[in-house]
Amino acid sequence: MEARLIIDMDATSLGNAIRNGELTSVDVVHTYIEHIMRVNPEINGMVEERFDKALEEAKELDAMLEKNQIKGPLHGVPISMKESLNVLGMKTTGGLEHRQDLISKEDAEVVSLLKNAGAIILGKTNTPALCFCQETDNKLYGRTNNPWDLERTAGGSSGGEGALLAVGGAAAGIGSDIGGSIRFPSHFNGVIGFRPGMYSVSSAGHFPQAVNPLQSRMLSIGPMGKSVQDMKLIYGILSGKSLKSKPLQQFRIEILPGNTDYPLSEKTKELLNQLETFLEKTYSTKRAIPPYFKNSSLIWQEILSVEGSELIEKEAYNNDRSNVYTSFFKEKLTQRTKVHPYLSWAIIGAKMFRPSKKRIREIEATLEQGDELLAGYLKNRLLIFPVYHSGASLHGQVFKEIFSVRKTFLQFMPYAAYANVWGLPALTVPIGLDENNMPISVQIMSANGNEDALFRLGKLLEKKYRGYVRCEK
Repeated sequence: MEARLIIDMDATSLGNAIRNGELTSVDVVHTYIEHIMRVNPEINGMVEERFDKALEEAKELDAMLEKNQIKGPLHGVPISMKESLNVLGMKTTGGLEHRQDLISKEDAEVVSLLKNAGAIILGKTNTPALCFCQETDNKLYGRTNNPWDLERTAGGSSGGEGALLAVGGAAAGIGSDIGGSIRFPSHFNGVIGFRPGMYSVSSAGHFPQAVNPLQSRMLSIGPMGKSVQDMKLIYGILSGKSLKSKPLQQFRIEILPGNTDYPLSEKTKELLNQLETFLEKTYSTKRAIPPYFKNSSLIWQEILSVEGSELIEKEAYNNDRSNVYTSFFKEKLTQRTKVHPYLSWAIIGAKMFRPSKKRIREIEATLEQGDELLAGYLKNRLLIFPVYHSGASLHGQVFKEIFSVRKTFLQFMPYAAYANVWGLPALTVPIGLDENNMPISVQIMSANGNEDALFRLGKLLEKKYRGYVRCEK
């Protein structure tokens, strides 16, 4: 089979082809390695490879097939992994120079589950320093570029994953999301992404770990890739759950209005209107703002700022005598510090927005009330939101919009923050292009337990609209 055809296949299709003897895992892995070596230098998506190990595993899995032994649905399928997840024998640096010699002695729980399902890990993909930004750049590995336009952001924090998948560098991949970190890169790079609901997938072995209970409810590990069917397959592997059938006719579909008080590009508004026209022919559809939408951005920022991000600061400045303020201004002047300014400025912001003990109690009470209300509200509703107000912008612009002292995150984060604050599953599907020919996606959300309905609607949208289209480099 031609290399181009193999690279265009999603993980589900590759797994079927390998198990049916149409392809060998060795041939597939070889094809992906050669492709990555050709396309990765421009985008800097993969930052550590395990190609030799991957080929060894492919040979072992092919030998198993000859004996009619199948590990699982991803038998022999090559995937990629966000750098923040531990993989045995590989580094987990968080983009920090002082961690570059630390080798993981065990797999993160999601990595073990995927290996047990037969997946082969090709390598690890870039993140911002300590996953603390919606753009991907760090002092150790450098910047990841959007393959559709190298001058534009790949998003973050799973930006390396999004960029690599956009060029077909793996059959599928794994990201994490505490503030849009799966959905931003999926949207900006034009790939499919799924952020599972709170506590449905283990985050054990993720660095940094969310140790505060409020932050833990916002962090989720989930798949990214080329198809909605892959998101469903991999979510089942990671969660261990069998999805309850949820036909779309049981749901009202509510699309966020384009005329809210928040920024939204004209092209995004146009695409939302097209979605409404398409869906209302068959389903109960309405333009509506769900409960707690307007205060979710503030709650999200305050939760991330609990304890002033002391653990993040301690990790960033390990064995460094300078403090965050000195480092930030020195870096702006000399570009010679060990901590990327995105991270140091984000830490400063967390100190500024650190909630008081009284405010934390207020947030906890709001979350308790909101969880109960939304469980009922979303029982038979699917929400469709934009992911961001525009497609991928030039490098640095998203950082300026979200990390400004003028609290502009209140304008730019409500679309993404909603799923994090309320712990909702969210499926991101590309539906078109903006005025710069950059991908635009929407995210579909609902209550935990309604994942089957999300995937059903996602499949409908990827078939009708753009879906995943590989960027040919």
